[in-house]
This record gives sequence, structure tokens and C-alpha cells, in this order.
Amino acid sequence: MARVLFIGGTGNISLSCVEQAVAAGHDVDVFNRGARSVALPPGVRVVAGDMRDRSGYRAVATEKFDVVCQFIAFTPAHMQADIDAFAGNTGQYIFISSASVYQKPPLSFVTTERTPAVNPFWDYSQDKIACEMLLRGARDLPWTIIRPSHTVRRGLPAVINEGDLVAWRMLEGKPVFVAGDGNTPWTLTRSQDFAVPFVRLFGLDAALGETFTITSDNAYSWDDIYRAIANGIGVETTLVHVPTDTLIRFAPEWEGPLVGDKSWTALFDNAKIKKIVGEFACEPDLGRVLAEPIAHFNTARAEREPPPDLADYDRIVDRIVTAQSSLGH
Repeated sequence: MARVLFIGGTGNISLSCVEQAVAAGHDVDVFNRGARSVALPPGVRVVAGDMRDRSGYRAVATEKFDVVCQFIAFTPAHMQADIDAFAGNTGQYIFISSASVYQKPPLSFVTTERTPAVNPFWDYSQDKIACEMLLRGARDLPWTIIRPSHTVRRGLPAVINEGDLVAWRMLEGKPVFVAGDGNTPWTLTRSQDFAVPFVRLFGLDAALGETFTITSDNAYSWDDIYRAIANGIGVETTLVHVPTDTLIRFAPEWEGPLVGDKSWTALFDNAKIKKIVGEFACEPDLGRVLAEPIAHFNTARAEREPPPDLADYDRIVDRIVTAQSSLGH
């Protein structure tokens, strides 16, 4: 078994991976700022710190973990700090990148690791690509790159990453928009399902210097995703289909999450990861895939008022829905 350091460890994907690593018998430490009151499994050592504190960060790295799992590096500066800290200090550095780095527009309906990492539409994806490039050039830092797609645990999935705002709008009885015709297939993966193959990569020589996509083999239309959310929160909803170009005219900042990600078909071939770690199962039923984020939302809405940014969101969505609904009348 390995001594493993998680950088992050309490987030949407990483918490499930911490739990799976402990269940697999690994010795787990978690490094983060301690800002979230999240229950970690017994035996996990918490190291409070900040990546921006270079001296403190390097001191943690010199403990020489067998595996380092980086979940919160989003910029080249973050990656360079990790290279400086962990080169020569770990047997395997695992970087969580993103499936959004894959080529947009896609040249194939099914994405594999051979698909080029070219996304000119989204700064988030471009930064992840730059992080990958830095890591590939690092010396004395054996690396593995993981590209998850849309992985759910707490937050509800939405087409521009607005998450719970969609559900709050459904509760108000207001229409919600879907990009395109609503039938684009989109892959959703539960974080607990992602965690199983992820943890199996620990310490594998065959994983070093390799990039892996880890997702479910199941995809769902955006219409079905939104209807499942509405059903889970106990309401009916009206879906208004709006062309992606129209949405971007109303809000240019949405180009990244739309043209750079969610307006395209998202189907993935997991053959490479399965060849290395063996078969793994992901929940296929959409209702069960969304059960945890829906339960989290239902608990949260019972305990607090609608979020303050809902009013601004409502204003722009009302304008979009009114404009789109007026066509043909």
C-alpha cells in the first residue's frame, strides 16, 4: 500500500477519491486550507496549508509521498509550483486535468486519448492544456494525467455551470433554457464511480507518462437531465430550446462553457483506462446518478433562502426565454 497525498481532498471529485483510497488500504494525507467542514474518513491526516505559501508547500513535499494527487491546480503558475515542490520527492504525481481540453469543435462523436488537446474557446481549458505541457516537460517528476468529464457529487449539472440556479428557477415555476435542441448526448459520472479506477492507478508503472480519460460509458440528453432534476425536486418544468449562438449574444462570457464544452456531444471511450486497471462499473440510471446532488440541493433549500445571484440570473434568463418564445408568434 502507498502513502498518498491529496492536494484538495474535500471537493466534488476528490472527497470520493480520498474515501476510496482509504478503503483500499492506502495511508492518506490531505493538504488544503481547511476552509470546508467536510467529514473525512478516520485515519486521514489533515495538513492545513496554502499552495501559495511556497516554503510551507515545499516542506510538505519533502515528506516524500509515494503518490501525490493534485486536484486544485488550474493555472501554469500552480503547476510550476508543484514541479518545484515535488520533483524528486514522489514516485507518482497525478494531475487532474479536464476532458474539456479535447478538440473543439470535435472531429469525432467519440473522444479518446488520441483526440488532440485543442480548445480555443475556453480559458479554463487552455490553462489546463498549459499545465499538462509544463508537466510533460518536468524532470524527475513521474506523472500521470487524468481527464475527467462532468463528474457529479454535490452540484447539479447545468449547461453554463450555473448549477443550483437552474433548480431554484424551476422552484419558482419559471422556464429554463437548454442550449440547442436538448438532445445532445452528455456524459455524467458519479464521483464515487470515478474514484474506483482512479485509485487503482496508484503506484502502477504502466500509468507513468500516460494520459487517461475516466468517465462513465453512459450519456444522457440535456432535456432528460433537466427533467430528472425537476422530478427530483418535486416540480414540473418548461424547457425552452435556444441556439448556442443566441445565448452567447445575450452573454458573451458563456462562450467558454458552451462552445468550449457543453454544446457538443460528449461521448468517451474508456478502453485505455480499463486496459490498465481492469473493468469498472458506473451507475447507468440517470435518477440514481443525480440522487446525491439532488439530495444536497433539497437539504440546502430547506435551510436557506435563494442565493443572492438568483435575481441577476433570472433577469437574463427571462430576457432570453421571452425573445426565443416570441419567434413564430
